[in-house]
Amino acid sequence: MESTLSADIGDSYGAAQAAIRDMEFASVSQKKSSIDAELVARTALDKRVEIVLKKVDDRVTNVSIRIGVFGDETLSLAVLEKIKANL
Repeated sequence: MESTLSADIGDSYGAAQAAIRDMEFASVSQKKSSIDAELVARTALDKRVEIVLKKVDDRVTNVSIRIGVFGDETLSLAVLEKIKANL
């Protein structure tokens, strides 16, 4: 799932970290630079959750969410909504 956030990369990264905490996922890794970021976590059922952020400009960030190998649209949407709620 891909979407665009009306926030800079730093705020988007913080919102993604908060979403992982709020949803009680186990954080595996987190990497961030001034132009992109990647957060990887696991659900209780050990599904891999990957959130990739890419800076578009100073106030816009692209977000890509992937759940497991084949994707899970419902859970991806829930993660996206949680990120937006934390902005």
